[in-house]
Amino acid sequence: MIKVGIVGGTGYTGVELLRILSQHPEVQIKAITSRQEAGMPVSDLFPSLRGRVSLKFCDPTEALLKECSVVFFATPNGIAMQQARLLLDAGVRVIDLAADFRIKDVAEWEKWYGMTHSCPELVAEAVYGLPEVNRDRIKEARLVANPGCYPTAVQLGFLPLIESGIVDMDHLIADAKSGVSGAGRKAEVHTLFAEASDNFKAYGVPGHRHLPEIRQGLSNMAAKSVGLTFVPHLTPMIRGIHATLYARLTTDADLQALFEERYANEPFVDVLPPGSHPETRSVRGSNLCRIAVHRPQGSDTVVVLSVTDNLVKGAAGQAVQNMNLMFGLPETLAINHVALLP
Repeated sequence: MIKVGIVGGTGYTGVELLRILSQHPEVQIKAITSRQEAGMPVSDLFPSLRGRVSLKFCDPTEALLKECSVVFFATPNGIAMQQARLLLDAGVRVIDLAADFRIKDVAEWEKWYGMTHSCPELVAEAVYGLPEVNRDRIKEARLVANPGCYPTAVQLGFLPLIESGIVDMDHLIADAKSGVSGAGRKAEVHTLFAEASDNFKAYGVPGHRHLPEIRQGLSNMAAKSVGLTFVPHLTPMIRGIHATLYARLTTDADLQALFEERYANEPFVDVLPPGSHPETRSVRGSNLCRIAVHRPQGSDTVVVLSVTDNLVKGAAGQAVQNMNLMFGLPETLAINHVALLP
């Protein structure tokens, strides 16, 4: 059995991780930490886990994390980097669901996240946990940087176009929308029901923290620097990412065949038939990314529609997918859920 520890189990990503891991046949959850909720039964905070998770939250200083096989960090940015070294030195593998190890340029990370990185020496070692790109490296990794929710949907949507070299790499556009759970469980005015419901708005247009992560991933795919305009939006729904991606074709190609062939053996990417328009609710609660590719009016513009559940493929589900790879388990184990409808 894989002995699992979770640091920061009280947010939306944490409870999603608990939901999945509590059903995983090869996992034993050993510890769930929270300073504020220490001593409280997990099922008191999350009644959905009653009968599934019998543990209590414990203070991080008392958690026996070094006895675990793997520790997930479902924490705010800046926490994992302070604790990862001690765990790795103890032989524990680490999967960070925050952004501490995603961006390889430490100075760039510090600029976007507004803090000094406490263990820059681990950044180079960390493997970016997008299985569709880094599967073999993930299998051997000690430290995995789980991708962000927007970066997952955007990169999977652009991947076949960039790998094949058939689009203008200098003028990529990602117009993306997220449900309010992407902002986390903390109380903030802009996510109050009266503020977010019956409303739709863009934010972070001058620059969003996921921009350098996406740009880094796309540049790695292209083996050169790419130009990207990324505009996120907040939508009045709880879960879901919808990314509408634009690129200019430089070479003619059968786009449908390109996407179908690239993702033919990917268990969590579903390329829809020509003319389709994927909906966020078609992936709700699942680890799937559903994609449709269009070429409006036969022009030189390609439009890719990519949808995911931001808490599953965009966070906890992908983290468990990475864990499965790291421990030699079937990649789909415990995360092959059918989407919820309605």
